Amino acid sequence: MKSKSLAQITDFDLKLLRLFKTVNECGSFSAAESLLGMTRSAISLHMGDLEKRLGMRLCQRGRAGFALTDEGREILRHSDSMMAAVEHFRLQVNQMHQQLRGDFNIGIINNLVTQPRMKITHALEALRDIGPDIRLNISMMTAADIERGLMDGRLHVGALPLTSPISGLDYMQLYDERSELYCSDTHPLFAQRQPPSDEELLRYDAIAPAFRMTTEAIAMHQMLNCNATATDREGIAFLILSGRFLGFLPDHYAAQWVEKRVMRAIAPQRLHYTSQIALVTRKTRSQNVILERFLQAIARQSEGEANANR
Repeated sequence: MKSKSLAQITDFDLKLLRLFKTVNECGSFSAAESLLGMTRSAISLHMGDLEKRLGMRLCQRGRAGFALTDEGREILRHSDSMMAAVEHFRLQVNQMHQQLRGDFNIGIINNLVTQPRMKITHALEALRDIGPDIRLNISMMTAADIERGLMDGRLHVGALPLTSPISGLDYMQLYDERSELYCSDTHPLFAQRQPPSDEELLRYDAIAPAFRMTTEAIAMHQMLNCNATATDREGIAFLILSGRFLGFLPDHYAAQWVEKRVMRAIAPQRLHYTSQIALVTRKTRSQNVILERFLQAIARQSEGEANANR
């Protein structure tokens, strides 16, 4: 048989090599018929096709029986190595789907950890279960820094209050966060049971957040005599606990001091506002399996909550 170079391996070549391997294991064309699900003449045609593709005689067949040629033995040996490599590749790809690896960078505003609806915590738990080799990197940041980190690619996802959406980012609502006006146990209003009037509120110093707020939050702060600022909610808590300032805090964050009776809400039915906490990603982000699994875990929790509330 005229020798020739093999240009490339096709799916059909792999099929023919598997057929050749089966015939050899069975010891003859006729013995391989039932296993391959084809007639002896069809097997013979396929073997002829393989020999033409490879440019060499692989086996002797006839009255003397089936026997491998030297070239046939070599081809079987090399094909076994190739099939093993293909199987190894398949297993590695499947393992990549099952065992995720890489960095996952998250930016979160301060003091969300006390939020009872712990969607982020539960999603991180689920992510860790399916990807123990994922390196989780959490940065506590301001909302503006989170948005910058998402836009320049330093962060994969962020969690922040939804105030002024940026066109290049996608926002997924996580939950509503209620904030109320608080004072400490050393403030004059702490022991006063009667809710203060608007005029009375203006007699006391208050804190203005030095970060973006919703229209509703701005309106509430305009009712106060704000002559101090804080860059985050922990700073607001420090000033409230000094006993000299009023300030708005999320109810879940203030709860730790309320339970100790060192802080209380003032007229919570009237002096409160609600913010939406959103999970934020970049719209034009590159495909990231870790991020997609994280977002899927968040979505499953949201669906579960929706079904429970029906």
